[in-house]
Amino acid sequence: MSEDRLRLRAQILRGIAHPLRVRLLSLLRENGPSTATRLAEQTGQSSGATSYHLRQLAAYGFVEEDETRRAGRERWWRPVHRAMRLDADDAREAPAEAEAYLRAVAAQYADRVDRWLTEVHTMSRAWDEAATLSDYRLRLRADEAARLLAELEAVIAPYRRDEPDVAAPDDAERVVLQVQLLPFIRNTQ
Repeated sequence: MSEDRLRLRAQILRGIAHPLRVRLLSLLRENGPSTATRLAEQTGQSSGATSYHLRQLAAYGFVEEDETRRAGRERWWRPVHRAMRLDADDAREAPAEAEAYLRAVAAQYADRVDRWLTEVHTMSRAWDEAATLSDYRLRLRADEAARLLAELEAVIAPYRRDEPDVAAPDDAERVVLQVQLLPFIRNTQ
């Protein structure tokens, strides 16, 4: 794991346990530094709402002002960490906040899939065999699932990360890999 991965301890979960905050932080990580006004345009929120939530994110250490871009009264914000992780112990200490955070993340994942489904027909044929929306039903013990997750993370680690300020080859596309390794909860209805 990256040293730039913030552990979401119970004390700071409240700072990220809001759908708009998760979205704002994601936009800053994807697109680089921005202002409350620009983020408001991207999210369909008021600049007052984005400004408030950016200040909350800053208070909890998720974002900081980017002093190198300051112009007049306009405040630019940037993420402090590249990624976050929520450990089970921390989630159990603050279950309501952990659930709110994870629901916001799950909604964002669903939105990404929805955007892909809308645009998939416009993409280059080269991506026909390089993208998937698949699920695999497995029967695993918890220790086997933990080993599988560790192996998947090891496979992913050597690939180029998407960083807004790092150049990539001209023919490289932004790709998102969403991993969901969850016990299957049966629908009883």
